[in-house]
Amino acid sequence: MFSGIVEQVGKVVKIEDKGDQCITIQTSFLKKDLKDGSSICCNGICLTVHTIKKTGKFLYLSFDVSNETIECTNFSSLKVGSKINLEKSLKVGDEISGHFVFGHVDTKVKLKSIRKVGKSYIIEFSLPNKIKKFLTKKGSISINGISLTVNKVTKDSFYVNIVDYTWNHTNFKDIKIRDIVNIEVDMLARYVTSSKN
Repeated sequence: MFSGIVEQVGKVVKIEDKGDQCITIQTSFLKKDLKDGSSICCNGICLTVHTIKKTGKFLYLSFDVSNETIECTNFSSLKVGSKINLEKSLKVGDEISGHFVFGHVDTKVKLKSIRKVGKSYIIEFSLPNKIKKFLTKKGSISINGISLTVNKVTKDSFYVNIVDYTWNHTNFKDIKIRDIVNIEVDMLARYVTSSKN
């Protein structure tokens, strides 16, 4: 389980096809904080580290990613050099500054527009029918693993506001119109909605 507070942005340095894909990400994590089998939230996807290597000042983490995960997330457009939002799994007693994120991507959506307002950014995303019932103004959502608040919901779009700090400390600073992002709806919204059916 995660909080949606990105700890750092890693860089994809290797993608190997081994039936599934093996993806290696360069990070600045400390080796003492991780072990083989650790769960890491990578762009909102919970992945298990199977190999950890320290080279110079960087820690290289390797993950196996199934073809199903590739197809259902923005990892389908992943390439060497891609920037990935990273968060280590929560420990009992950790501060939860965002909201509970499970690392189970519900869908992927397209970025439709970016508008800068002061030092913040208002970002519009497409809104698929499959998640529409879970989104409401002031509700929580995870986008590429980032805990965010929904500002507005329309017939075919939803909007979030990104503050300057989040913009500069996540892979949002490299995002472009028509890019695809991973979405996980708020678990409380899912349960509340399901209980009404």
